[in-house]
Amino acid sequence: MCRLFGLSSAPQRGRATFWLLDAPDSLSRQSRHDPDGTGLGYFAPDGTPHVDKAPIAAYQDRAFAEEAREVESTTFLAHVRYASTGSLDARNTHPFEQEGRLFAHNGVIEDLGRLDEHLGQDRALVRGDTDSERFFALITREIRDHGGDITAGIGHAARWIAGHLPVYALNLVLITPGGLWALRYPDTHELYVLRRPAGGPHGGRHLDHSGSRGRMRVHSQNLAGKPAVVVASERMDDNPEWRLMEPGELLHVGPDLSTTSSTVLPDAPARRLTLADLRPEAAASQTVA
Repeated sequence: MCRLFGLSSAPQRGRATFWLLDAPDSLSRQSRHDPDGTGLGYFAPDGTPHVDKAPIAAYQDRAFAEEAREVESTTFLAHVRYASTGSLDARNTHPFEQEGRLFAHNGVIEDLGRLDEHLGQDRALVRGDTDSERFFALITREIRDHGGDITAGIGHAARWIAGHLPVYALNLVLITPGGLWALRYPDTHELYVLRRPAGGPHGGRHLDHSGSRGRMRVHSQNLAGKPAVVVASERMDDNPEWRLMEPGELLHVGPDLSTTSSTVLPDAPARRLTLADLRPEAAASQTVA
């Protein structure tokens, strides 16, 4: 399945090195299929969003994904994609940018024709073919309609989709220069949050997080002296403070690293999909690689 990773050290800028995809050895390569894209999003000091991403469609794309990327930002967003909809193309690779915000999603939404109809003229925000970017466009519209309230925009968009469209999962991470939002819905996929004090649980330690099966690694010497909040699809170290988010929980990490949570989706999707309901390629994208 897709891997999500978000980190905030706001209001302080942190420096971190990301390996979005480790080079596989011959044995590990036999036990898993390659992802379909990788991407990293972050912000310049003036708040300008930056996205480095590529599909995994050729040898040079895998080389891009394996390269160490050292970046500085207040918030970070990384994603490893297993495609459920859309071709292997940069425009279909996460993270996506809209109106200065960055977004990545893990899940499947179907009946995209109805979603396009609901988006109306805001369908123009979507440059690719994915359900994820359409979901983001609906969030962007709802944020605008709610006076810039990102928490309200995510909640309203997710509730409309859960009430009207077939849904397998809507896990997401959205970042701005000063904030991070994460939604887990329903209980299909896990999503964890870690409030990390400066130096980790014992103090003085750098951050070194590794995903399972060589899918993502994040290292930050800089965070030995700065607190941070991390959101990830899996526990990425042995820190006992990782917390599994509740189904329907929307987490907001503020510009001072304060965290608030609310249950914005208390009910199951009106049309909940199972793996057996999905097209073979979509089902493959949602299983653990």
